[in-house]
Amino acid sequence: MSCSITEAIIKPLGDSALIVQLGDELNPATHQKVQALSALLDHPFDGFIESVPAFTNITIYYNPVVVHHSIMNNDKNHDSPMTPFQKIRLVVNGLLQQMDEKQVFGGRLVEIPVLYGGEYGPDLDEVASFHKMSAEEVIRLHTKNECLVYMLGFAPGFPFMGGMDERIATPRKKSPRASIVPGSVGIAGKQTGIYPLETPGGWQIIGRTPLDLFQPHLTPPTLLQAGDRIKFVQLSPEQYKDIRSKTNDC
Repeated sequence: MSCSITEAIIKPLGDSALIVQLGDELNPATHQKVQALSALLDHPFDGFIESVPAFTNITIYYNPVVVHHSIMNNDKNHDSPMTPFQKIRLVVNGLLQQMDEKQVFGGRLVEIPVLYGGEYGPDLDEVASFHKMSAEEVIRLHTKNECLVYMLGFAPGFPFMGGMDERIATPRKKSPRASIVPGSVGIAGKQTGIYPLETPGGWQIIGRTPLDLFQPHLTPPTLLQAGDRIKFVQLSPEQYKDIRSKTNDC
């Protein structure tokens, strides 16, 4: 069962969630729709638990028991009451009608300093070789564009970013590493991202930032948010150590 409105598709995900599909391509226009609907999902109905935005859709989680009680208390037609999914779909359709797709949700411009190559970017030369260019050219292209954070996922604070110069788009590694150092900056296809924690991973690691992306003692605990625009800035080893020492002192 699904329905579409304003180029959106709503479909159930089990008995306690639904997905609102707002596009099928990773691009800024679809991202704006995701941000616009997210802005309206501030406890929009009884039984609402949370909404989780992704690249092209939003998943809405709800308590079906609470939603059912709300239906029974407010719907006079008890002989054939709506299901919880039908009720939430109706609410979401109303929100989609309210959505202002022309409203611009501009995130912050955040500079991310990066030390490229060497032990901090062990795959930089491999990426350069893949594209038949110098390591310096890879760095120039990686720091050229502003990148857009489409979503956080995989690990707390991991930003999936688009907008990287496609001339350095590189496939993931055939054999993922068992452990990636926190702060590692990588490339996977047309995307670039930063590992906030030590985790396994298959992205091509070209550098490392001295900044901590995940700080659980802060609110919010993530340095970056969906919608932020990222500008990578090249560091020298001395600058990296200086920033890192100041970060450790905080």
